[in-house]
Amino acid sequence: MSRASPCLQVAALAGLLWASSAAAGGYSSPWLDAGLDLAPNLQSARVLLADEPVLSGPWASAARRGSAARDVHLPIFALRRGAGCKAAWLEVGPSAWVCGDGVDLTSSSPIDPGRRLVEESSDGLPYRYFFVGPEGSAAYKRIESVDLGEPDMTLQPGFAVAIVAERNLDGAHYGRTEHGLWVPMRDLGPVRPFVFHGEEIPAFHGPLMPLAWVVAARTPVLGRPGAGALTSATKLRLEVVPVLEQSDGPAGRFLRIGEGAWVAAKDVRHPVLADPPPEVDASSGERWIDVDLETQTLVAYEGTRPVFATVVSTGKGKPGTPLGTPRGTHRLWIKLLTSDMDNLEDENAARYYRIEDVPWVQYFSKGVGLHGAFWHRSFGQVRSHGCVNLSPLDAERLFWWTAPHVPAGWTAAFPTAHEQGTVIRVR
Repeated sequence: MSRASPCLQVAALAGLLWASSAAAGGYSSPWLDAGLDLAPNLQSARVLLADEPVLSGPWASAARRGSAARDVHLPIFALRRGAGCKAAWLEVGPSAWVCGDGVDLTSSSPIDPGRRLVEESSDGLPYRYFFVGPEGSAAYKRIESVDLGEPDMTLQPGFAVAIVAERNLDGAHYGRTEHGLWVPMRDLGPVRPFVFHGEEIPAFHGPLMPLAWVVAARTPVLGRPGAGALTSATKLRLEVVPVLEQSDGPAGRFLRIGEGAWVAAKDVRHPVLADPPPEVDASSGERWIDVDLETQTLVAYEGTRPVFATVVSTGKGKPGTPLGTPRGTHRLWIKLLTSDMDNLEDENAARYYRIEDVPWVQYFSKGVGLHGAFWHRSFGQVRSHGCVNLSPLDAERLFWWTAPHVPAGWTAAFPTAHEQGTVIRVR
């Protein structure tokens, strides 16, 4: 993807594998080219390097399916000779092949079909994230070189890194990033946990979505529609409230949230019930997502039935501008567990940023997609460089809900002819 994308820059895809308990055994079969065979004890292929390409066929020019994570044990279903690989091509899933040059054949069992490469967390983040402090920092490939040699990377204030390991050396404390670089922990500040999440939508009747979120810091609860009917109650920012009725009058729009309890509609984000676009097969209950730029809300549907809703932050520019979220009906074209985002090649940027391993990324229009955002709390307000920002918990939920589904152990998935990407409608 071009670095011209205002929303994010895509690093090399991290990991794409097919998890299954079945594996080819030590016998000749129609799935083995003549002269190729597996010893009886060999069950899996251990990937040697990060970002090992996974292709759709056993030849180097085949379409990309993704990349396999280092040290993952992939199942082996077939062996084929093909162009671009000195060793045999190994089929590791449906239309998913890796070159044998980049793996070791082992007697270990393939990855468990129920396993995810990162454990679920209470805040929806796959790693522990840190911001670089006001003095900046430097990153090194070897921990022994930290603070001594020339850094392999300079980290500016406000950059974010994912720390996956920590170690003490000579009385100092260091962290290793997901990219394998060591950084002095004294230069980093932890990301504060944020556990806001959207809501499942129960069955309801009528034209009004049954819930909304407060976006004002504090909003008064009124005894009746209108500005002059204050009660002693208030609602706080990002508090979810039921919506039972709507009233429009000279003083504006008000929503009833309980018996004798109303709030001004301008103080909340209330999703609007929407019909599916023509691209969706509503009769079969196809899943799709509606993003409403005006209300800064996202609703997930199954056919015509809304099943989940939340508040988001979309692009701070107008649609059609570099910082705007593009309107229209799109389909997801790739899903990644994480992706780096930066604007380091934008010579006109007023401020540079780099956020490593942004979680739960789902692209639907070139470099614009859904993803988790841990660096702000402005959901319900425009904020992003074009992408649809979600709380990490909401981004994780939608990542596992949309198509193409990500099988156990995969960290990225492209759509296929048999499983199209989920429709994302932005309006």
